[in-house]
Amino acid sequence: MSEINPTSASRAKALPLAICVPVRNEAAVLPQLFAAVERLERTGIAPRLCLLLDSCDDASLALVRDHAANASMPVIVEEVAASDANAGRARHRAMMLGDRSLDGDGVLLTTDADSIPSRDWLQAMVAGLRQADVVAGKVVRTVTQSNPLLDRLEAYYDALHALRRSLDPVDWEGKPAHHYASGANLGLRVASYRSLGGFQPLANGEDGRLVDDAARAGLRVRRDATCVVHTSDRRLGRVAHGLAGTLRTLDRDGEAIDVADPRDAAWQYRGHGVARLAFAKADFASLAVAVGLTIDHLVGVARDCPNAESFAMRVVPTPPGGMRRVSLGIAEVELAAIPAGRRAA
Repeated sequence: MSEINPTSASRAKALPLAICVPVRNEAAVLPQLFAAVERLERTGIAPRLCLLLDSCDDASLALVRDHAANASMPVIVEEVAASDANAGRARHRAMMLGDRSLDGDGVLLTTDADSIPSRDWLQAMVAGLRQADVVAGKVVRTVTQSNPLLDRLEAYYDALHALRRSLDPVDWEGKPAHHYASGANLGLRVASYRSLGGFQPLANGEDGRLVDDAARAGLRVRRDATCVVHTSDRRLGRVAHGLAGTLRTLDRDGEAIDVADPRDAAWQYRGHGVARLAFAKADFASLAVAVGLTIDHLVGVARDCPNAESFAMRVVPTPPGGMRRVSLGIAEVELAAIPAGRRAA
C-alpha cells in the first residue's frame, strides 16, 4: 500500500472516509472518475481515494500517478499481480485498503471505475449512515444506447420495492427509495464491514450478498435514491453477469426476460411485517399461522436474533408454491392488480 499524495491539512475534526475502487484495465474511464472525485463536496469529511489495481496491464497505473500528483485528497494505491477476474475478491481488497487507511475507524464507500458520483455523493451517503448501518445508493445509467426494456425492468422493481415498504415499513428507509443494491454505490462503517466479513469472493453478485448478509445480521439497510452515482451503459464489462452482461442479455433476448412474481414477493413482504410485530411483542401465534411454522421454531429463531430486522429476514420462508418467475409483461399486470388496501395493510 502506498499513499501517493498525502495532505498536510488538519483532519482531526473531519469524518474519515475512504472511497474504495477496484480497477482492472480501466484507463479509458479513469480520467472521468478522477474529475468527478475532485468535484465532490467534502465539508466536514476527510476523504481519501483508495484504488486496487487488479492485474492491470494498460495505462491505468500511469494515469493514477498523474492524477495523484495534483489531487486534492490522498490517493492510496495497491497493485495486485495477474489473477483471474473475481469481482468480490477485488472489491474486498479495495475495501480492506480503505480500512487500513482509516486505521479501523470511519466510513467505507465503494464505487466502480466507470462511474461518476454526483457532487453531493459524500454528503448524502454520510447523512444516510446517520439513520442506517448500510446505505445502497441509486445507480443511474449514462445512456449512450437506449434500452426501453431495461427502463421497464427498473421501473417494475422500483414499484415492487414500494410495495415491499407499504407492506413492511421501516423507519430507516430512504425517501425516496429505490430497489437495487450495487457495488457501484454502497457505503457502511468500518465496524459494520468487518462484522460481516466483507465482500465474498464471488464472480458476481457480491454486492447483493453483502446487503442480504447485513439484513440477516440485523443491520439497517437504507436504499436511498438521493445518493446518486452515474455509471456506464457499456456492453463490454470487466466481470461476467454485471451490468454490461445484463444489457447484452436484454439487447439479445428482448421480451423473453422474466422476473419475480409480485404475488410471491408480496407474500414474503407481508410475512416480514408480521414477523417484526411478533418479535416486538414476543407473541408468535399469528406469525406461526401466517408462515406455516411452529411457535417453538419461531421462538428458537428469535432467541438467536439481535433485533426484529434480523428475525424478519431469517424466519420468513419462501412462499408455499416457491418463488415463481413470470414474464415482465405479466408481472406488471399482476403488480398493478394488487389492491391499494392490501398494499397499505
